[in-house]
Amino acid sequence: MDSLKKTLLAATIGFVAIGVFGTLNQATPTASQPPAASVARTSAPTFTPAAPTAVNPTDALLAQAFQQRLSNYQITGSLPVSRLLPDDNDGSRHQKFILQTSTGQTVLIAHNIDLAPRIANLQVGDTVEFYGEYEWNEKGGVIHWTHHDPAGRHAHGWLRHRGAVYQ
Repeated sequence: MDSLKKTLLAATIGFVAIGVFGTLNQATPTASQPPAASVARTSAPTFTPAAPTAVNPTDALLAQAFQQRLSNYQITGSLPVSRLLPDDNDGSRHQKFILQTSTGQTVLIAHNIDLAPRIANLQVGDTVEFYGEYEWNEKGGVIHWTHHDPAGRHAHGWLRHRGAVYQ
């Protein structure tokens, strides 16, 4: 009877170990259809953030990107609009607005409307999903490259608002 208990215990430990270590090796979602927030370096290996502690995973990713002063990082997520800004019409035209995390951090979206359609009827409080390049600044950061790259040299970004994709 003792050898049966030992065999069952060993088998249980083996199955638990396989389950734990097997899930660590699963593939991450692709950027074209992101189910949750993620960050990746555009020209080098993927940045792996610490385990999120905020309610919205985007909050933790932006907090870490800001704290580490990261730039040139592809990031995807979803946040509410906290402020609408006038368009920037110097050079390439950009629709600008600010998103805010639940922790109060803000990030500027600079969406090139010479390369992608503007988001029509955008309102404070609306949720915007995004995939673009994060650049650190002292105010919380900027996300740009939220459009296709006609030259094909940069990751294609996008914004999603009320089910419509703008790229």
